[in-house]
Amino acid sequence: MDDDEKGKRFLELIDEQNNIQWSTIAKISALINSNWNSTDIQNELEALVEKHSKITKELNSLDKNNSIL
Repeated sequence: MDDDEKGKRFLELIDEQNNIQWSTIAKISALINSNWNSTDIQNELEALVEKHSKITKELNSLDKNNSIL
């Protein structure tokens, strides 16, 4: 992957990560409003955290060779 492709992928991942972060905040708010009693919301939140972690790992892997990122 050349630097232009890495840069484009980096921006895509940052955008996706930002959307996941907003969704996570919404799920935490809903969970709080349910008095922490919603298994469905807990599962959705767990899935969002997993997605966020995968994106973070991919972001970190884009810069293995100390490129422009």
